[in-house]
Amino acid sequence: MRKRNRWMALGMAAALLAGVIGSAATVAAEVHNDLDYDASGKKYAFVFKATGNPNGEKQMEGFKKVIEAYGGEVILKSPEAATVEGQITIVNELIQQQVDCIAITGNDVDALQPILTQAMDAGIKVLSTDGQVNPESRMIHVNQADSKLVGQTLAQGVADMIDNKGEIAVLSATSQSANQNTWIAYMQEELDENFKDVTCVEVAYGDDEFQKSVDQTQALITNYPELKAIVAPTTVGIAAAAKVVTDEGLNGKIAVTGLGLPSEMAEYIESGVCPYMYLWNPDYVGALTAYTSMALVEEKITGAVGDSFDGYLGDEKRSFSVTEALDGGTEVLLGEPFEFNSENISEWKDVF
Repeated sequence: MRKRNRWMALGMAAALLAGVIGSAATVAAEVHNDLDYDASGKKYAFVFKATGNPNGEKQMEGFKKVIEAYGGEVILKSPEAATVEGQITIVNELIQQQVDCIAITGNDVDALQPILTQAMDAGIKVLSTDGQVNPESRMIHVNQADSKLVGQTLAQGVADMIDNKGEIAVLSATSQSANQNTWIAYMQEELDENFKDVTCVEVAYGDDEFQKSVDQTQALITNYPELKAIVAPTTVGIAAAAKVVTDEGLNGKIAVTGLGLPSEMAEYIESGVCPYMYLWNPDYVGALTAYTSMALVEEKITGAVGDSFDGYLGDEKRSFSVTEALDGGTEVLLGEPFEFNSENISEWKDVF
């Protein structure tokens, strides 16, 4: 049975997220272009982890809509696989193209530093989004949610699912993914402090590739016959894990939770394989990345603590403040994780 304080926290988060994740109508709203930005004649690039990732595609769509609404040229790039080598090649090409700004979802927190430093030395504004790179490699990071809260929420959610006792496993993206590793670390910290009878037996890596994530899920089920739940803080991983649990007839024996897209996870939430999961609006992540990019290029901000700029999330105009990030750099924060469950999934499954 869920803890009362968790419901209270989620209720507060839902209230705060009224302007962050938006209603179905708000998510589909047209992009506003009445703010003091002019991207005409400028090239804005967005580099995601890998091709074929629905979360990344939604982020890039949100980014593209905003930049183009203000007259800018958009370049969307991703390597075939979630490798740092592929991203280095792409960034090098973007430097040669003399783009004005590069927003990157890093496949490694440190390995991109030489090429991103080269980009900044060439006068290109560089920021990370979703998956951060280290502070020396960026001017600012666009963070979807408070990292500690994400980890705590995942821990509390999975503990509730298994009545606060038993074995769980984590199915992550890549072993170098900074945001995944941070969330998992805070999740483990929360389990150690408050759910001592819940044991994480392994952190497996599917590299944000669907088939590899399927294979890793099957290995977890085989290797840990007492496994009660799988937590996947990646949209690719959670969909793969839910499919395997469904196909293996393990609904009711192994629960799945994590971070997922409503459109991909609706059937599993409705079937009970995934009682509930969390995420934020990826379109809004892309939009906030676009406004942050334009604010940097137009020198409305430098990425320093205390800087602020305006942007729209759906139909709501908001002011965003730059704050200190947990890694010592700076960031701008979208909001808090939102719970999708059997009571609200029908509203969201056709949105994103």
